[in-house]
Amino acid sequence: MKNSDKILTSFLVIFGIILFSCNHGKQEQIENKEQTITDSVLSQVNTFYSFVEDTFQAAVKKNATQEDLQRIFLKSRILYKKFEWASTYFMGVNTQMVNGAPVPEVENADLLDPNYMRAIAPSGLQVIEELLFPFYDTGKKEELLEQLNLLLRNVGYYRDYFSDHSLADWRILDGAKLEIFRILTLGITGYDNPLTLHSMKESASSLKSLETVLCYYVKSKADTQLLETIDSAISYLQQHVDFNTFPRAYFITHFGNKISSGITDMQYRINGFKVHYNRLLNQDARTLFDSNAYNENAFTPGQKFYTTREKIKLGKRLFSDPHLSGTGMRSCASCHIPDKAFTDGLSTNTNIHSGKSLPRNTPTLLNVALQSNFFYDMRVLTLEGQAHDVLTNPDEMDGSMEDIIAYLSQDSTYQKLFSKAYSDWKNPEIDSSKILNALASYDRSLTKLNSRFDQFMRGDSTALSSQEIDGFNLFMGKAKCATCHFMPLFNGLLPPKFVSSEAEVIGVPISKNDTLLDPDLGWYNTIGIPAYKHAFKTTTVRNISRTAPYMHNGIYDSLEEVMVFYNNGGGVGMGIEMPNATLAEDSLQLTDVEIDAIIAFMKSLDSSR
Repeated sequence: MKNSDKILTSFLVIFGIILFSCNHGKQEQIENKEQTITDSVLSQVNTFYSFVEDTFQAAVKKNATQEDLQRIFLKSRILYKKFEWASTYFMGVNTQMVNGAPVPEVENADLLDPNYMRAIAPSGLQVIEELLFPFYDTGKKEELLEQLNLLLRNVGYYRDYFSDHSLADWRILDGAKLEIFRILTLGITGYDNPLTLHSMKESASSLKSLETVLCYYVKSKADTQLLETIDSAISYLQQHVDFNTFPRAYFITHFGNKISSGITDMQYRINGFKVHYNRLLNQDARTLFDSNAYNENAFTPGQKFYTTREKIKLGKRLFSDPHLSGTGMRSCASCHIPDKAFTDGLSTNTNIHSGKSLPRNTPTLLNVALQSNFFYDMRVLTLEGQAHDVLTNPDEMDGSMEDIIAYLSQDSTYQKLFSKAYSDWKNPEIDSSKILNALASYDRSLTKLNSRFDQFMRGDSTALSSQEIDGFNLFMGKAKCATCHFMPLFNGLLPPKFVSSEAEVIGVPISKNDTLLDPDLGWYNTIGIPAYKHAFKTTTVRNISRTAPYMHNGIYDSLEEVMVFYNNGGGVGMGIEMPNATLAEDSLQLTDVEIDAIIAFMKSLDSSR
């Protein structure tokens, strides 16, 4: 037998085995795989519901031991992970109440109507985890039972949905790929199990469930290889269960990226109706690190506001024009200096009139399009709104939109630039919408995801040093940086749907030599919810070596100082009393060598200029 024949025979054998193991005895079901998969999800939801009701809830009522309750809880999380891919994709809002962060949930849509600001009280598995770990206080038995009742009620909505809907092929595969991205960005970082840290076991459970789903779509050698890679990834997770030492960089490059790419290939082969979502992560992205993975227009007010070359050219000119300010002496570029990564290098800039310090540090504009909220207090939802706020702020630029329009309308060069950039708009006149959109378009053009880290994740194994790889693994694991600064954007925009940004209460002091809390209330001033007093937007770590000083008030001059702050437990670790802190007060117990590695990794996130 020729070698080529042997290879073909081997492939057919493997292909046959996988098909047999996936679908043996299910031929009739395969003909309607969408309904079969829907039924499977519903069965998993029902199993989870029954376990919580019949085992978990019953054990609490019978005063089971702490050890038994903790074991039951861990089992319930494994059961949940089996259908997480479907619950988060098809019922994302409900999932916030089943496995969301243990903080009040605030919707961005509510910011549009300040008179209708509400917060959804935290509930679900992560709240229950806090009641059981590291110790179970029997005095909180009724609170635990109440949380279990809420969990059952919210899981009941899953039962209703999946009983009444048949899932379409293209949405199943879209949801499967997003689950891979969820595992890579949240699953292996401890984001949703910060106290138990059973991340690898839970991620393996998610992958096993996905493998069963993907079996129904196996049609080629490439599909077979995809399943083999998933099997290998599951084995790797099972063999490397220690949270602090898990080699995340290796797992992502050797398994995660290959799996998401394989699912993308499956997606291209599926025929049928597909909806193109205007979301930040493009649907056709093969990995989280593709050079064209992110849509810089995702958070525009509408399609007519999308970026064009002509708008960028106009916006760049406006960005450097001091005549947009009330004094004619300050431009956007005065505070966002291109040579300083679009920051100013100051702790805080100054009032345009008095020269007194402004209350907050100037953040970078690099990759500013890749976030959903703007300003440290997250009060604005579009870059157009951000530009308006700065231009008209009496302390920053103190401009008047009427005066700006009059100035631009009298300039022949600007008239030509506006006419060309907005030739498809009905109104030929220069107005505030065009001015703000041009500035925002220039900001959106500052998207640069071309760091050495990105090159490494795209296949260049020489792009990072061993120290930087160690730093990445620590950043994503033991140091818990990635539970707030989410990979791969390393800001607070929550993956994998990338819809809303998170704010954290970390307790930044008024100065680096003081243990008095900075009085700035941050996001609380925007939303008025007590849990978010002193909360600030999680800013990006990309280009961090070029954007000192750090924190919303610019008190830390070096990354070493920032790492000491976090390693010691933030403000609470310094002795600041903050009952609403979202940062654990315990030391991360990072060594000097580990801190140096993390800083080295963060510096690898600098974009090329």
